[in-house]
Amino acid sequence: MSEKVRWGILATGGIAERFTADLLTLDGAEVVAVASRTEASAKAFADRFGIPRAYGGWDGLFADEDVDVVYVATPHHAHREATGRALEAGKAVLCEKALTLNAREAEELVTLARDRGLFLMEAMWMYCNPLIRRLVELVRGGAIGEIRTVQADFGLAGPFAADHRLRDPAVGGGALLDLGVYPVSFAQLLLGEPDTVQAHALLSPEGVDLNTGMLLGWDTGASALLSCSLVADTPLTASVTGTLGRIDLPRGFFFPERFTLHRDGRDPEEFVNDDDPHSLRHEAAEVMRCLRAGATESPLVPLGGSLAVMRTLDAVRDRIGVRYPQEALVTPA
Repeated sequence: MSEKVRWGILATGGIAERFTADLLTLDGAEVVAVASRTEASAKAFADRFGIPRAYGGWDGLFADEDVDVVYVATPHHAHREATGRALEAGKAVLCEKALTLNAREAEELVTLARDRGLFLMEAMWMYCNPLIRRLVELVRGGAIGEIRTVQADFGLAGPFAADHRLRDPAVGGGALLDLGVYPVSFAQLLLGEPDTVQAHALLSPEGVDLNTGMLLGWDTGASALLSCSLVADTPLTASVTGTLGRIDLPRGFFFPERFTLHRDGRDPEEFVNDDDPHSLRHEAAEVMRCLRAGATESPLVPLGGSLAVMRTLDAVRDRIGVRYPQEALVTPA
């Protein structure tokens, strides 16, 4: 691949706007096309960001020979279809989180990408954040010893009306896939896939989770206490505690401005993010690095890790009794 990477943007919502704005700050990134279900929406988006081609429908984007990689920013209930069609058209894909509605769909996409020899990555921007990467280095280097507990939460106060997408089962609504994916992904970044999953939730009249608590366990003796909510403004903090110390992340743990390392017998050490912690460009830069290197998978956001997170989310939904109407039966974890 040439030094320039040509992007196509699929969908025109808020996350697509943020991503495109940050993407255009990267050297060598070019956005050549955007697609939406309506031509008017695609044209307005293209005009805003100076994108040369706007498609009212997905097919034009997938057929565009100038597009190297497609960023899928649809709601997650459409990720399986959109990402699958992009891969079938021979495009590399960066797909928003959660990767799909369930592990079965995620496995189908990973198999398709691997069979076609194409790049696929979940847009878990937290994993690409420089400060999160530094935290992982410290933990893996033994800075806090053996991990014993992880705590993380992501909750919004709402209230969200009954017709809001976050309460709509048809689009994969609920706290878990929109918000809970962050605490679960944080815990599994550090500890891998859990050996046991317990969960409890408050469900809405529509049948999606409004408030969910999770207890994940590992055979090593480590545990993770995680929560997500659409009815409570939780601290949005995280901590990881080991046998030799602890790391605390303040509010906004998934895009941290700083974290503090506490070690036995030492003064606390603060690590600060010198870059914009809110930027999505780090994940875009990782995609471009991989494509230029001819890689089909990112070591920062490996497909095996995304599959493991989806299996845990499936297990949580099994425990709390949430099923989406459009999905086939999901085998409980």
